[in-house]
Amino acid sequence: MTSLKLPVSEFVTTRGTRLHVRRWGSPDAPMLFMLHGWMDISASFQFVVDALAGDWQVIAPDARGFGLSDWPVAEGKSGHYWFQDYLADLDALLDHYAPASLRGEPVNLVGHSMGANVVCLYAGVRPERVRRVVDLEGFGMAPAKAERSPARIAQWLDDLRAPPSLSTYATLDDVAQRLIRTNSRLPMAKARFLAQHWAKLDDTGRYHLLADPAHKMRGPLLYRLDEVMAVWAKVQAKVLHVEALASPTLAMIAASVPIDEFKQRFKAFADWREEIVEHAGHMLHHDQPERVAALIEAFCA
Repeated sequence: MTSLKLPVSEFVTTRGTRLHVRRWGSPDAPMLFMLHGWMDISASFQFVVDALAGDWQVIAPDARGFGLSDWPVAEGKSGHYWFQDYLADLDALLDHYAPASLRGEPVNLVGHSMGANVVCLYAGVRPERVRRVVDLEGFGMAPAKAERSPARIAQWLDDLRAPPSLSTYATLDDVAQRLIRTNSRLPMAKARFLAQHWAKLDDTGRYHLLADPAHKMRGPLLYRLDEVMAVWAKVQAKVLHVEALASPTLAMIAASVPIDEFKQRFKAFADWREEIVEHAGHMLHHDQPERVAALIEAFCA
């Protein structure tokens, strides 16, 4: 696979953590901020960037603890990750790359999965700074029942005693095959491209994933849907939800909550619309990048 557009690699320090940012396009072109999902990297958007027809400046960070961004460290150990940290990092990155958004020139935010949840929340916390939101397979989670809290906290304490680890791989092709096992639609050429950014050769001669294993820990707090919807209700930007027809994430959620009931949460947004992408799964920006790019451009133009 040959990429048509090459990014510039930059680093921005926010609250003591150095974040890696990939930036494609001309510095004076309209901006699209793109936030990747959990256990992913900013290079994941390469295929969508290549498919953009217009002149855009795409700014995509590696979230803290992923890719080439720093791992927050406390007491010599990898740090904890609170969801609000991702919002604070986005706030700082907008200060750096789009200071005009503080003066009434809002920006376009695109997020996938975890990144989609970040941009939807940010748009409600800083509504004046956001013009459009594109939510790629961002659903939030099923409502959590309060009685689950004791077990959740106990699990978190157990994880602190025995922190999780990540697998290592003998070759980059093994890493690519790992990506294909997660997404069977992914061609080997794309998988190899992603693998070289998703993993790095370590001192033992094996490839380790560029992710802090602490991300595997489940935090002690439950998902509070009422709080999330209260934030979404403050969003002034138009919101485009892009969903895969064969979304395994939605299917998993539907096992516990009827889909129609689950999607009532989106009524919290003042201006929300939905597009369905065929022949794609959760990683729809890998499976159908041309379709995703066209939806983003039409919505943000």
